[in-house]
Amino acid sequence: MQGDRRHLKTDPWRIVEEGFDPRFAQASESLFALGNGVMGGRANFEERYSGPSLQGNYIGGLYYPDKTRVGWWKNGYPEYFAKVPNAAFWLGVDVRIDGEELDLAAVGVLDFYRETDMRRAVLTRRMNVRMQSGVEVAVEAVRFFSLARRELGVVRYSVTPLNRAAEIEFSPYIDADVRNADANYDEKFWEEVSTDGDAVHSRLRKSGFEAAWAQRVVLDGEVFRCDSRPGCVRHTAVVRCEAGQRVTLYKYAGICSSLNHEPGELVAAARAVAADGAAAGFDALCREQEAAWAARWHSCDIGIGGDAAAQQGIRFCIFMLLQTYTGVDTRLNIGPKGFTGEKYGGVTYWDTEAYCLPFYMATAGPKVARELLVYRYNQLGKAIENAAKLGFHDGAALYPMVTINGEECHNEWEITFEEIHRNGAIAYAIFNYIRYTGDKGYLAEGGAEVLLSIARFWAQRITWSEARKKYVMLGVTGPNEYENNVNNNWYTSYIACWSMRYAAEAVAWVRENNPEAYAVLCAKRSFDEQTETARWREIDRNIYLGEDRELGIFLQQDGYLDKVQTLAAELDPAERPINQHWSWDRILRSSLIKQADVLQGLYFFRDQFDAGTLRRNFDFYEARTVHESSLSPCVHTVLAVQLGLMDKAYELYLRTARLDLDDYNCEVAEGCHVTSMAGSWISVVEGFGGMRIVDDTLTFEPRLPEAWRSLSFRVDYRGRVLAVRITAGRIRIDVEGAPVDVAVGGRRYRVETNIELKTE
Repeated sequence: MQGDRRHLKTDPWRIVEEGFDPRFAQASESLFALGNGVMGGRANFEERYSGPSLQGNYIGGLYYPDKTRVGWWKNGYPEYFAKVPNAAFWLGVDVRIDGEELDLAAVGVLDFYRETDMRRAVLTRRMNVRMQSGVEVAVEAVRFFSLARRELGVVRYSVTPLNRAAEIEFSPYIDADVRNADANYDEKFWEEVSTDGDAVHSRLRKSGFEAAWAQRVVLDGEVFRCDSRPGCVRHTAVVRCEAGQRVTLYKYAGICSSLNHEPGELVAAARAVAADGAAAGFDALCREQEAAWAARWHSCDIGIGGDAAAQQGIRFCIFMLLQTYTGVDTRLNIGPKGFTGEKYGGVTYWDTEAYCLPFYMATAGPKVARELLVYRYNQLGKAIENAAKLGFHDGAALYPMVTINGEECHNEWEITFEEIHRNGAIAYAIFNYIRYTGDKGYLAEGGAEVLLSIARFWAQRITWSEARKKYVMLGVTGPNEYENNVNNNWYTSYIACWSMRYAAEAVAWVRENNPEAYAVLCAKRSFDEQTETARWREIDRNIYLGEDRELGIFLQQDGYLDKVQTLAAELDPAERPINQHWSWDRILRSSLIKQADVLQGLYFFRDQFDAGTLRRNFDFYEARTVHESSLSPCVHTVLAVQLGLMDKAYELYLRTARLDLDDYNCEVAEGCHVTSMAGSWISVVEGFGGMRIVDDTLTFEPRLPEAWRSLSFRVDYRGRVLAVRITAGRIRIDVEGAPVDVAVGGRRYRVETNIELKTE
């Protein structure tokens, strides 16, 4: 099924496309997208392209509150859906050959090659084309977003006539007259503030953010004329070239926003960035780029020996994560599509806490990971407001499903009102961070306050059932979005009770270890520890958690076993993915599962369950899972490795690591699944590397797929950097920093500098 959608070569450090096929044009725009953590964009061609295309350039932290569009209104609906606005097309270079426009949809493409060098985040495209006039030209375009200069974009564009002399017209431009493909009412999000020579200044309607773009162009010996119009700056020059003569244009773009500059200073700032880039020159900027990326890769690269597809997959995932978020700005977060597309609008989902935090925690250090938690702490007030809109009170907090500023902006009722398990992911992230870093002090600096507010929500959301004589959880949607408005979703109920237990432990720790912070917390949140924690514990003791004792499994929700138990393997491949072929009614009545649900809970809390329980639930639920959420395969991979199901683990690993490269879900044209790429890292490090914290000790239980000769990775753990290399039956750990205790195969070892052990 996948073969028809694979169009890229397998290479350990590059994403390579050979030959131009318009059917893959939009998919390639996603797969070759670039970014530097604060801005980025799809791999649209610099020159005009009249074929199918989704134009997209994005600046992190800017948003447009697009008015909610629903068929009917319900109390509590958010007023808007936050959209990441498509920003100015800054990399444009129109080209005419003897007066004929260069457009790959209109000319003959003789040869085409495109690659992203993941070592340095540089995109190169080379092609030979035959114009309708008969002249043949070679084109090379190279571009990158500078990681060293976060507001700079760079393009080098070369044209060489091949079979005769030709007149080449270059028109580099920046066009701020752009639209979002996903606008609810076809509104233009941007309005022009000014256009002046080499710079354009725009403002986002409603949200008021502003941005400016300026270009500095260099073409040896040529004088450009200015052809600017409102919202678009353009400069044009014409060069007469002999056959074989290469002419090269350099374009340096300054891209500045009101997040970092006063509005009145934006144009000057953008011009200064562009001018400084031009003064440094393309070659020097490339060297800066290479050095900056080498430093990033040093801390997080994963090496897989003997399996080129697996190696390319994990590097691509890490590469996209590094392009999306670097931790340099606490106002930014990790959007599900990163800088590769518009889908999912708002920037932050529960994906950040459940999937992305472990990657950044282990590869970028505790400071960056802490900033992801602080991002949520800073939005606690909004989370309390969100809960109040739904009728909760006394400081109960419901974190949004989708947000960019803390307000809920998702408007599908079965998610906005019901997919409340996201609150549990926020609580789990605090626990996970402290467990890994040892930074318990964060509880006194915001963590306990968040946990308290989340526990208050759960205590109010859970209902006492006289019929069952148990507390129940009504009207929810679990992680499996192929079931809506269900009762007693096991995962939601379990993580709710765990959250209350952990909140009680957290406030007790603050009381005992930081009385001053405890007093502030009690006063600020009107907290009566004895009364409230007693209520939490009483709910925890008496919660209903569905279970089928005959099958030995936890019930995903009430009535799940009433469904016809269709297995994923029984589906006609022509009907997959089912979300693109079945009616929603049919999906909701089926036993098929979109992603890990019960198994999400068993992944988070697997130390609390024995191997038999894990195995029975895995065998039952994985067989019914269609993995049509990008977040699904990684969880199953980790559990499969732990259970020794190595063929299944390897199959699911390739699905998560190569989800976009091989377009498993037939949707990569809309953008890459960036947050789930962190799940691919989890699959490797926590799954095949067997790394986790057990009894406050860093533990490894590695198991490699048969196809892998070796696995190597680095992790930053409590102030030490561990370089881990695993081969068949052996593990070597080198430590930079103070000695560290690790456990391998159930035995504990003190590692001073390095250690090598048998694992079988």
